[in-house]
Amino acid sequence: MAARKPEVAITTRSLDRNDWPRIETLFGKNGACGGCWCMWWRVPMGGKTWEASKGMANRKAFRTLVENGSAHGVLAFVDDEPVGWCSVAPRADFPRLGRSKALVRSWQPTTWSLNCLYVPSRWRGFGVARALIAGAIELARQGGASEIEAYPQAVAHGQRQAGAFVWTGVPALFKPFGFRAVHRHERGRGLYLLGLD
Repeated sequence: MAARKPEVAITTRSLDRNDWPRIETLFGKNGACGGCWCMWWRVPMGGKTWEASKGMANRKAFRTLVENGSAHGVLAFVDDEPVGWCSVAPRADFPRLGRSKALVRSWQPTTWSLNCLYVPSRWRGFGVARALIAGAIELARQGGASEIEAYPQAVAHGQRQAGAFVWTGVPALFKPFGFRAVHRHERGRGLYLLGLD
């Protein structure tokens, strides 16, 4: 039986245009995962276009978005240390969503997308992802969202998956907040929705 992790005080706040040093510290040299730098949903094309973007190109692009105030999301902290990131913004900010057949549905300009949760391995199991989702819901409300989409990765009961495969979260993280399945899959990402009206 795994030892229970101690309770820690987690605070969250929305991303600020001066937060690039915190993002860089949190994401590390690999850009959170495989050179992504939170650009996966923002790059319209996959394949060779994505492969060419990974690493420094994504880092530069995301830094520009952060510093000009165009990136939206929530940072989590324990004391002054950044311990997690959640990308949440209007769905229109993420053109790649439109290329995923599994995530197709009618949406409005006030639909927001919660599409990435990054928590470094040493901070997993402390409740950071839950705190990030709560913060993301509040940020979306303040931004005028009428609904929030999420795309959790299905995980078979009792199984664990590597963090690199569940960067959109798992259904059990979203259900306590009232997200309901629109498209649920036994494998892969489903589409979950939370109405804010």
